[in-house]
Amino acid sequence: MRVLPSTPACGQAGAKRALEIAAAGGHNLLLLGPPGCGKTMLARRLPSILPPMTSNEALEVTKVYSVAGLLGSRPGIVRARPFRFPHHTISQTALVGGGSVVKPGEISLAHHGVLFLDELPEFARGAIEVMRQPIEEGTVTIARASGTFTYPARFMLVASMNPCPCGYRGTRSAECRCDDAAVVKYVSKLSGPLLDRIDLQIEVSRVPFDDMVRTEGAERSAAIRARVLAARERQRQRFSGTALTCNADIPANGTRGYCRLDTAAMQLLKQASARKQFSARALDRIARAARTIADLAGSDEILAEHVAEAVHYRSLERLATAA
Repeated sequence: MRVLPSTPACGQAGAKRALEIAAAGGHNLLLLGPPGCGKTMLARRLPSILPPMTSNEALEVTKVYSVAGLLGSRPGIVRARPFRFPHHTISQTALVGGGSVVKPGEISLAHHGVLFLDELPEFARGAIEVMRQPIEEGTVTIARASGTFTYPARFMLVASMNPCPCGYRGTRSAECRCDDAAVVKYVSKLSGPLLDRIDLQIEVSRVPFDDMVRTEGAERSAAIRARVLAARERQRQRFSGTALTCNADIPANGTRGYCRLDTAAMQLLKQASARKQFSARALDRIARAARTIADLAGSDEILAEHVAEAVHYRSLERLATAA
């Protein structure tokens, strides 16, 4: 008897491409799709294509885990990039840090790694909105009567969500029970400023049966990781002599210098912005994603095709507009 593969991540070429770009540039990522399409499986595979931590990164992560009391009875250097997967019932304190005895929260425990928030709209809005500043600055500051504490929080945010409250909008496998107003309300649980900070937003559909049972032709993580490492090496050379480590770290005032677009690419971005009314922050993040796409292609210049792909990864704007 033929055994079906245990993972629904067979196929999913578009989602895998988005994961590759996210890993190559350190970008935040949102996976949008119905239940059972493999969003969680894809997110869990992300660490397998990330570059190994440097010695300095490993020491920083170890210090955070030491302060949090998570090194165990036989402490040693943390070598693997963290992958934190908190439940949506988590409190704001547990997520960002604090408490009567101030300790690092999940965003600091994910330092130099991945913070995966499954079913993002189910999290308390206050808890996820407070992440906006750490996402931008890479640190979180907690003020208490006993003092002010600052912890590192430079992590990749990977989140998932359904396209609507019932989860089946736009699918053929089940009938959606949500009207347009319900979809808008569901999507609006995530503020514009938070979404602006998520560079890549990709729609994930259910995998066809033929793809699920196919055992040949699937690209292995090692091959994807090799391209990620090559792109990261280009970035290392580009940022030599600076504190930047990847394209996602490029500050707003450095975007024009590091993410210079040619004439055709600039024109395409202008047209996309006119249609979708992108904010200045969203435009900066599109440019950074395009820089990473160009790095994966081995191109020193950011071309129109790179910008077009970066603009494509804004699925939530399309969903909100359609609703």
